[in-house]
Amino acid sequence: MAAQFGRRLRKGAATTAVAAVAVAALSASQAPGVNDHGRQTAADAGPSPEAGASDGSATGNSPYYTDLPPLKSPNPSPSTGPAPGGQGETEAGIPATVLDAYKKAEASLRESKPGCNLPWQLLAAIGRVESGQARGGRVDAEGTTIGKILGPQLDGNGFALIRDTDNGAYDGNSTYDQAVGPMQFIPSTWAWAGRDGNADGKKDPNNIYDAALAAGHYLCRNNWDLSDQDDLDRAILSYNNSREYLNLVMRWLEYYRKGTHEVPDGTGTLPDNRSDDGAGARPSPSAPGTPSSGASKPKPSPRPEKPGGGTTTPKPPPTSPGTPSAPPSTSPTPTPTPTPTDTVHHLEDAGTAKLTAMAGDTFAQRISTRAETKAGKAVAKVRIRFTILGDTDTTFTGGESVATVATNSSGVAVAPALRAGEKTGGVTVRATVVGRTVPGLDYTATVTERAADTLARTGDAALTCTPGGEFANQVEVKATYKGAVADGVAATATLIKSADDPTANDKGPYFKDADGKTVRTLAGLKTDGNGLLKLPKLYADDTTGTFLLRISTAGGATLTVELTVAAAETSSPSPSASPSA
Repeated sequence: MAAQFGRRLRKGAATTAVAAVAVAALSASQAPGVNDHGRQTAADAGPSPEAGASDGSATGNSPYYTDLPPLKSPNPSPSTGPAPGGQGETEAGIPATVLDAYKKAEASLRESKPGCNLPWQLLAAIGRVESGQARGGRVDAEGTTIGKILGPQLDGNGFALIRDTDNGAYDGNSTYDQAVGPMQFIPSTWAWAGRDGNADGKKDPNNIYDAALAAGHYLCRNNWDLSDQDDLDRAILSYNNSREYLNLVMRWLEYYRKGTHEVPDGTGTLPDNRSDDGAGARPSPSAPGTPSSGASKPKPSPRPEKPGGGTTTPKPPPTSPGTPSAPPSTSPTPTPTPTPTDTVHHLEDAGTAKLTAMAGDTFAQRISTRAETKAGKAVAKVRIRFTILGDTDTTFTGGESVATVATNSSGVAVAPALRAGEKTGGVTVRATVVGRTVPGLDYTATVTERAADTLARTGDAALTCTPGGEFANQVEVKATYKGAVADGVAATATLIKSADDPTANDKGPYFKDADGKTVRTLAGLKTDGNGLLKLPKLYADDTTGTFLLRISTAGGATLTVELTVAAAETSSPSPSASPSA
């Protein structure tokens, strides 16, 4: 962007002075230590506990484009706005397919995680900073980028050190990881965060629909509410843990909130400047699709010109006759310092209690795993990935099936709380070390069916009926468990023979099924959200007497209700008066 500013600001000294002041103000607001929107300073620019509990960052803290938004609003007034095609209008344009992907991701998250309040403009801001909106919208009809967008290899040479985690499946690099696609996910993050945004049965980080939806879910984890500035800061920092990155994304977010419009695919503006000053640059906008090869190569020194034109190759200095040439000096290749991850030998359980919860409830216990060296020493700052395996609807809080947590100073990583689904039985959670192949550690959690320990009628009216008639009142009960409402609890209602014989009666009161036939046992009943269960109407045959209705629930709660069938009372006629009277 600086180059673009330079080209535009040569028009006059006055314009140059004004713009220089504005640029300085924008740049100063992004300097370390400036509390841009009242949240973080340089002293606390590291990730919050919530952000630190994630996978480090979605991008592995890869480089990003640092171009600032234009100084003018994307929707200026007619009297002050730029002419059509001016800078504000051009920068506000988002390629059609890319914009569609952002808006569809927002709509999907609105349904699946309404409490997150994800704005599509946040995806647009991150997409602008990460890849220049998929290199100006160079995507095909399905939204897949024309040529891969790759960040530099994360080999610790000026970047984070992340050794290969996908065997080169996404980035083509089987030695180190590289950020991939328009939203620049590193493979280890895509492995759990990836989504199928265009319903083609694949999760492709190079597809803008898949990548945008994955970015939305990534930003919405940990129950973050992005309408809250604190949570918004945490989410952005978890994507790339940099104070400057946070400020830059916030500026583009505010810019797109003021207005944007659709432009044809492939015609979006391309950014100029990167946070790493071009070292290990991603594919150049002029040569899209060319994978990055790491650090940029130094330019060769120009050869001296020959007299009359051309060049000549310089010759090495002569040596004395009979004197062997000195061998070229070589510096030994430095041995990389082992990272904490390199020292992990195995995982140990860190005192996890028995994991049991009722369907729909949050587990009170949490999984704790300790990373240790071969000698049993704790290893801090290691990423532990917790994955819920198998066919289950149990998730971590926030709805994810995978969570990655960094070990603390004691080498312990505590997984987010599990939330039990409706499928009962055993659930396996596996802990593994991100970036290192060591045996995983499996934990078993048990989901039990919803239960009630108490049943009570909601009314006390007598339940009576005449032979062949219909009971005036329906039976309604309320279920509770440990004093709390027991919702969704399975129940059975049976008209039993006696208090000592719980088998179904063959006479007396009865229910009707959908076809109007007599039934005396109702199974598959469930309490509602308030723990209430209202039974269908009861009818009576010609048998009179006292009968029993027994209601039982999962968890052992039972209630026996008395029903009476009796002939209607008839009043005897009063004696006739005597004639004399």
